[in-house]
Amino acid sequence: MSRAARALAVAAGVAFGTALIVYYIVSYLTVSPPVVAATGSKPRVHLTLQTVASFGNPPHPDWVSYLARDPHGKWVHSTVLRVPAYSTVDVTIYQFDTATGLRNPFWGQPRGTIGGTINVDGKTFNVLNPDLASHTFAISDLGVSVPLKGVADNAKNQCSVAPCTLSEAHTTVTFSFKTGKPGKLRWQCFVPCAFGFPLGFGGPMQSIGWMDGYLMVQ
Repeated sequence: MSRAARALAVAAGVAFGTALIVYYIVSYLTVSPPVVAATGSKPRVHLTLQTVASFGNPPHPDWVSYLARDPHGKWVHSTVLRVPAYSTVDVTIYQFDTATGLRNPFWGQPRGTIGGTINVDGKTFNVLNPDLASHTFAISDLGVSVPLKGVADNAKNQCSVAPCTLSEAHTTVTFSFKTGKPGKLRWQCFVPCAFGFPLGFGGPMQSIGWMDGYLMVQ
């Protein structure tokens, strides 16, 4: 192969690789999950979420994820949630994943919830053993941080494909918090639970629609 032909082949390869990178970045930035509205009406609404150990569906079947239930009772793969401003939000989270444990026990204490407590399977807690936590639900701008108790490793009938059903092993976590003025607030899980990524971060941990999202306060 001549030098000119080799140069042309290299240039074509670079151009193709650049096009793939641009396509990936544009797709990542432009694709957004649907907005899921809370049920009820101001001044008190309800959000229902679930966490799953693996989504079980394309495009990332092995990624850990949140899902939200819309006002029609359908589970939606989204973490973009809409709630009214200056209202009380009652949250129910069905936790289907096993415990990962908290690297920092600080996250084991509920913060920003009404009464400073959470309810786990019918029992009220003002702190959760960090070894029992699987994920967290945290809205830094509102000072909200809630640890989510994991399912026992040896629990029977564990869920592997989302959405999970209440007939499968889970814990139920409920709590309430208050919203303030309108705004777009980031919320996320602070447990590095993205297996297969360095230190558990990356992948679902930094992707809207998976383990972090937006709270649209309107």
